[in-house]
Amino acid sequence: MLRLTRCLHCVSQTRTFAASAVSCGNRAIVYSSNGDPSSTLFSRTFPSLPPPRANTVNVRFLLSPINPADINVIEGVYPTKPAPFDLLGHAQAPVYVGGNEGLAEVVATGEGVTELKTGDWVIMTKSQTGTWTSARNIDAEDAMKVPSDLGEAAAATITVNPPTAYNMLHDYVQLDEGDWIVQNGANSAVGQAVIQIAAARGWKTLNFIRNRENVESLNAYLNDLGATRVITYDELSAKGFRETVKFWTGGKSIKLGLNCVGGRDTTSMMRLLGHDAHLVSYGAMSKEPLIIPTSLFIFKNVTCHGFWQGRWYREKSLQERRQLTDALFGLMRDGKLRSPEHEVVVIKGAETDEQARDKISRVMDRLAGGMYGKKVLLKIEETP
Repeated sequence: MLRLTRCLHCVSQTRTFAASAVSCGNRAIVYSSNGDPSSTLFSRTFPSLPPPRANTVNVRFLLSPINPADINVIEGVYPTKPAPFDLLGHAQAPVYVGGNEGLAEVVATGEGVTELKTGDWVIMTKSQTGTWTSARNIDAEDAMKVPSDLGEAAAATITVNPPTAYNMLHDYVQLDEGDWIVQNGANSAVGQAVIQIAAARGWKTLNFIRNRENVESLNAYLNDLGATRVITYDELSAKGFRETVKFWTGGKSIKLGLNCVGGRDTTSMMRLLGHDAHLVSYGAMSKEPLIIPTSLFIFKNVTCHGFWQGRWYREKSLQERRQLTDALFGLMRDGKLRSPEHEVVVIKGAETDEQARDKISRVMDRLAGGMYGKKVLLKIEETP
């Protein structure tokens, strides 16, 4: 719950439910109904937080990513939903704060909080906390302390994409040094993390990407991350390609396939898998069904899984979550896992709610059009 003090300007604006330019201390990017994020998101100012109650902390968000799942939540097609944003308790249509992932700094602690102190960096352990905001009050048990020596972008993006990559690589197949992995969507944030974690473990990767104008530079970038081979889907469909793959791998069986695309290209990719291999699907970017030839089950004994990091978090203990985060930060400290290429979009405190809404709308339009080649991180400043 977001706990607020009363502000007469905010109360007045809440009654009319109109965007405002009032100085209320904080700002959140919210929505009141599901739909296209470019048209449903708007900005809402709200008062400075009161002192935290027992067992809670007040936090100031430093950076909050925009992930594909965040957009799905706003569209109303994601299986988890956020709790309503309590806008001064008025009987208006409920609003919801966007964002599931983010880095925050503790600015005040309530009575009974012993593991966190002012100045600590924390990430959220509760799903759909609502992170596209300048500040929140949260239960102390819903925050996990993280080190501040790796940079804001690395810490802000540590709970979704790198854990997805890490767990898919470790939870389904026992991989040995020199083993091969095949994946599509290799230039996605998860795909880039897969490449780096695999390279750090001595595993080799076949990485499929869409053909594009800058394919050579993208190929070079993924190779620099540690990709063994980067291939376009056009090459995947070429005659004799499977023989080429056998040459690259020295005839070694490919044990693990990772899929975030679906459709025919994924079916073709699956045919590269060896006997007793596993295919793990964590997305469906093509919005096409996953078609699996029966022969792969019968003659290759391929096993298919679906992976969702949110489910992993629900099923694991806090200690297991800490172990995962520590492993990822260890890879970062060793220079084996980079924070994603990113662009910070700042919602300035001096901007009106109308200006903030328009800026977010433009960001969402660009994301929908595939015009961002980098991870977008929001920095929402406090209002004057």
